[in-house]
Amino acid sequence: MDNVSLDTLKRASEGGIDAFEEVYKASSSFVYNVALRITRNCADAEEVTQDVFMKIYHSLKDFHFRSTFKTWVYRITVNESINHYRKSARQEKNRVDYDGAIETLPGGYATAEGAIKNDNEARLNALLGDLSTEHKTCIVLREIQGLSYQEIASAINVPINTVRSRLKRARQALLEIAGKGLV
Repeated sequence: MDNVSLDTLKRASEGGIDAFEEVYKASSSFVYNVALRITRNCADAEEVTQDVFMKIYHSLKDFHFRSTFKTWVYRITVNESINHYRKSARQEKNRVDYDGAIETLPGGYATAEGAIKNDNEARLNALLGDLSTEHKTCIVLREIQGLSYQEIASAINVPINTVRSRLKRARQALLEIAGKGLV
């Protein structure tokens, strides 16, 4: 995502479709991965990704480069993901069998590494599922996406000390869950 030039962003903000396509290609996988970690559902992550790029398309003209483009996109993505996750969580409470609604992975794997990777992904998703939305967001942005504390604070619009305390509490919660052998 860091390889999007200022010229490309300016052309996209002026309505250049080719430039916006470059922005999309450079940042869509990052947006999708953040959304997937927060929503924990492929279909929801795809929907959030579409929503995020619609917002980017309509709001790019208002982006004044006060923060990095990456931080701005993460802020939009996190907010959209959290809103979507909360909406989905309210809807899920009305369903009788939540686990039956979650997509399952195919049984056959081409390699042992693929099976291990899918098992690790399932464990990570289970661990993240036990965290609050705020804690999950901070863990995803820091540990999976590699953002700095300052970038996270900017992305979710909270003070840096709040990011530090959320990360500490999230890590403690993850250790407790893993220590109990729940995952």
